[in-house]
This record gives sequence, C-alpha cells and structure tokens, in this order.
Amino acid sequence: MRKFLVVELFGVRHVKAAWHARQYQVEKLMSTLSGLAGEPVPLKEHIFSLADGIIGMLGFGDMYNSDKFPHHKNLEHVLEEATHVQASFSTGDYFPNIIGRLVDRITGLTARRERIFKQLDIIYEIIIEQHLDPRRVKPHNGDLVDRLISLWKDNRGTFNITRDYVKGIIFGTFIGGSDTASVTILWAIAELIRKPPLLKKVQDEIRAVVGSNERVQPDVLARLGYLKMVVKETLRLHPPAAMLLPREAMRDIQIGGYDVSAKTRIYVNVWAIGRDPASWPDDPKEFKPERFENSKVDIKGAHFELTPFGAGRRICPALSMSTAIVEFTLANLLYCFEWALP
Repeated sequence: MRKFLVVELFGVRHVKAAWHARQYQVEKLMSTLSGLAGEPVPLKEHIFSLADGIIGMLGFGDMYNSDKFPHHKNLEHVLEEATHVQASFSTGDYFPNIIGRLVDRITGLTARRERIFKQLDIIYEIIIEQHLDPRRVKPHNGDLVDRLISLWKDNRGTFNITRDYVKGIIFGTFIGGSDTASVTILWAIAELIRKPPLLKKVQDEIRAVVGSNERVQPDVLARLGYLKMVVKETLRLHPPAAMLLPREAMRDIQIGGYDVSAKTRIYVNVWAIGRDPASWPDDPKEFKPERFENSKVDIKGAHFELTPFGAGRRICPALSMSTAIVEFTLANLLYCFEWALP
C-alpha cells in the first residue's frame, strides 16, 4: 500500500499537480467563511470538509463535488466516525488474545467497528462499480481509483491488487491525508488566537508578501518563513498522532542500556518527545515558533527530536501532501480574515 501511495498519490510530482484540488477547495472555504463574517464559526467542520474535499478530488476526480457522487456527505460522516473508533481505547491492542477480544465485544467497540466498516464497504462498492461502468467518461490520466482498478485488472504489476485492496487504499488515503492536515490547521489557528502578538506577526508577513492580491497563491509560500515556523511548532506540540505506527524489533538488541527482545512491539511517543526539555530546553510546553529561526531542524525524519510523520522507510507517505495543504490553507485563512475567540 505504501509503495502505491508514494508513486500514485503522495509523491512530489502529484503534490505539484494537485494544486487544482487545493485551490478549488480553499476558494470554496474562503467564500463560505466570507458569508459568515462577524459570526462565531464552527471552524472544525469547515476544515475537515476542506481536507476531505481535497483528498476526495484527488481520489475520485471532480465528480467528488458533483451530483454524480451523492454519497459525499455520508462518506465524510462515516469516515469521521471511523477515525474516532480507530483512536479509541481497545483492550485488544494491549491483550491480543481471546480476553482482549471478549472485552471489546462487551464494551460494544467491536459492534461499533463492524457497523462503521460495513457502511464504508457499501460506499466503496458503489465507487468501484461507478468506475467500472464502461459508459463513464474518465478524466485525463484517470483518478486514483482508475489507476487502482487498472492494476487490479492487469494483475501483472508488482502491487498484487485485489478488490479488497482497492477498498483498503481508499480508506487509508482518506484517513491519512485528510485527518493529518485538518488537525494541524485547527491547532495552529487555536495557538495563534491564544497569542495575538504571534497572530499579528504571521499575518503581517503574509500580507507584506502577498500585497494587494485577492488570495495567497502557491508560488509565494516559499517566501513565508515565519508561517513555516508556525507549522513546525504546531507539529512539535500537537503531532497529528501522539504515537507513531508501532515498530517491531527484528532481533535481540540493547538500546540505552535496556535489553529489547526480538519481536518486541515498540511504540514511539512523538507527543512526549516534542515536549521533552532535553530536546527543547527553551520552554518546551510553550508555543514559540521563533525557536526554529536559524534552525536546521525539519519534519522530514532527519532530526529525531521532531518526527511527527515518523522517519526512515516507514515515514508517512502523506508528508508532502499534508504540509502543502496545511501551509496553503493557513496562509489564506490568516490573509483573508481576522481571528479571535467569540
């Protein structure tokens, strides 16, 4: 799955080619928020809808926002439920035996999972059947599902795609791509509202660079140094997931004086690392974007004190896609509107 996503959706070539989806959804968000000016705004639902729309357009093409895809809102709702279920406590994660499974059944978690994933399966079947319809007009180069179906039908590539594999990649794409960006945007806005001087500083930078243009355009993002520091600081304090995907020791090894046996499941707490005084001696619990000024620390896995997307071969394939969505959306939100608590 990772190899396919890197090649077909989250690679640098596709990030650059996906500005159409981002610009369309950000413009849609700006228009919606303009109509709510002066009123309290439930920003969470708007941001989640934006990220969902971007990933949806990349996965299903422009049909995702048209009458040809009436399942849009239902899919958005069910995916949000699935995200909550995945993040909820499961006894089976800690006791992967009959006892853990029994406790999850008693608490109702298993039944809730089965209900949600049955709903998702129905929607995914409809999506696949729509793409298999010979009367359907395919977009230029096809969308993500078209490419998946092509590999599935060809069955000669290195991916060994099956129908269930197609459904799994659709699910992973939405969860990994939309949730990461949404959470980061919301935390960045929240932290800036809490600190008006920082909010003014980043807005002044954006407005000075953008000038009198109506919207922030992609080509100016590279010049918004302080905005990039804000994003890094947000990811340090509020990583999209507190724990990275678990690793497993391949052999007996000693780390930091501790013996780790082969097959041991290892969890990396990036939330704790991001607040560790040993790595961040200058008020680690405070939101201070300036700490990254003249710093070479980045989020691409080379610096282990800041690894919100992981590192190495298992680094999140959505890194480039998510950061592009976050920076572009934040820049426009901060450029177009003044923000304060109601």
